[in-house]
Amino acid sequence: MSILFHESMMNLKLNKSKSNSKGFDLNATLIESLETTLLPPYFNQCRWFAGKARSQDKFLVKVTFEVPCVVGVPTDHGEGTHDAATSYLLIVEVSYHDGEPESYLLPLSFVSEQDIPAKGIISEAVLDEQEGLLVDGIYDVQFRSALFRLLSTNERLAQPTGDLSFLRGKGLDIEDVGQELPNRVLPVDSSNSAMIFGDKYFMKLYRKLFRETNPEVDMVAFITEYSTFQHIPAFAGSLTWKRSGAPDVTLGMMQRAIRNQNDAWRTTGDYLNDFLYGVPNRIFAINEDVFEQVVLLGKRTAEMHLALYAPHTNDGAFAPERFNDEYRQFLVGRFSNLLERRYNLLVDNYLQLDAPTQKLAWVFMEAKEMIDEFTQEILHRPLDSLRIRIHGDYHLGQVLATDSDYIVIDFEGEPESSITERKIKHSPLKDVAGMVRSYHYAVAAKLFNSAETESMDAEKLQIVSDRWFKLIRDTYLDAYFDTFGYPHDLFKSNNEINFLLLLYLLEKAVYELGYEISYRPSWVKIPLKGIVDVVREIEKVLREK
Repeated sequence: MSILFHESMMNLKLNKSKSNSKGFDLNATLIESLETTLLPPYFNQCRWFAGKARSQDKFLVKVTFEVPCVVGVPTDHGEGTHDAATSYLLIVEVSYHDGEPESYLLPLSFVSEQDIPAKGIISEAVLDEQEGLLVDGIYDVQFRSALFRLLSTNERLAQPTGDLSFLRGKGLDIEDVGQELPNRVLPVDSSNSAMIFGDKYFMKLYRKLFRETNPEVDMVAFITEYSTFQHIPAFAGSLTWKRSGAPDVTLGMMQRAIRNQNDAWRTTGDYLNDFLYGVPNRIFAINEDVFEQVVLLGKRTAEMHLALYAPHTNDGAFAPERFNDEYRQFLVGRFSNLLERRYNLLVDNYLQLDAPTQKLAWVFMEAKEMIDEFTQEILHRPLDSLRIRIHGDYHLGQVLATDSDYIVIDFEGEPESSITERKIKHSPLKDVAGMVRSYHYAVAAKLFNSAETESMDAEKLQIVSDRWFKLIRDTYLDAYFDTFGYPHDLFKSNNEINFLLLLYLLEKAVYELGYEISYRPSWVKIPLKGIVDVVREIEKVLREK
């Protein structure tokens, strides 16, 4: 793919660095070539660039950081070594004809060897009469090793635009400080770039940058540094741009590497296969191992929240808070907006739904006013429970299954929310609701989309699905609350628990509805059933008043 734009840059000539005889100079001429000729086609071939579908205006190199590298480092894939002693980290601003600009992180290196994947090549180039390649620095073994060395030794590099701060975490073994570990780029294309060091550490460079610290790094660092919770990939370090008079910007994070068999979504699917085979023969059977795994996950979820509950911390970002008026208004405003958009989307697509799904949709649409009244109740209802930082996007796919336990991953938060919103404190029941909804999805997707059950009556299938789900849900919730003990400051009463859990379950199911209508119409019944279940519970509460 890179050959498409090599031809016009065959004679790109790099000047030697003024500060280091073995590096290249990132001068005004090279920056102009990058902005006008090289970066637009390169970015548009990269998986991590989110602006491909937008009409692009300009690519501007807004910030440059010089990164000193080392010579003679080992690699897992025989890339060899070279003599370049300087690489760069660029922050590139991409502006568009419409909408806000975006900022991206791009490491930049010159290498003389040719064993670089095409997706890493920016241009062919010549430095001091030596032919080579201008590449994305993650494919440069020296640059990767420099990142590890700088991070492991807590370096702070002064730059004209602020400091590059490398911070070592508790997850990095002391014997690895300053060492040169074999390293490689992970071949998986995603929205960020990942590297492995010595098969012990996983480093992620964040490509799309935000104007403040990344919530994932904040969360993983806090749990590792200030709690005994062992069931996350431990924080081994971070790379941050420290700016005077402005918020820090997270550029990368390193954690302990985890060897896992599967995520909990697939593991649950495997358990459901055994259950599925008995359903057509009117056999309802759940292996006791399934309950044991659900209990374990409930326990680990509670332990994660206990690690995030820090009543004595001086860090305002993690200190528990009450349900104040500002948060109540935020919650109602966000949900009201979400409910209105999903309701209108459902009305527009109602005739495309099958009869059973239309029946569920009708219950939801008729209950909209009651749902509005229920959510408005949070504005004035007395609540003594507390709010903390939470995972924010918690479901079975975010939990890795090891040989005998679980590891929680991906603390970046809800993808559709802003970075500021992802740092808002909620009741941990919001995470619990996410996992409960995930279990509901697991059984419904399996039973309603399998050849073994396609001839079964839909109503009967729904009954069987509900029975499995309710058993698993109650097992998970019991294990979760048993781990906390009762009472606890996070959950002041059963009435508050029931109210908040219904609120977050409703919000989650309504959120899910939009995706299914737009991309998987045959699955619309799953979030609708979740909504209807909550509606029935709200009706019970109202009857008891």
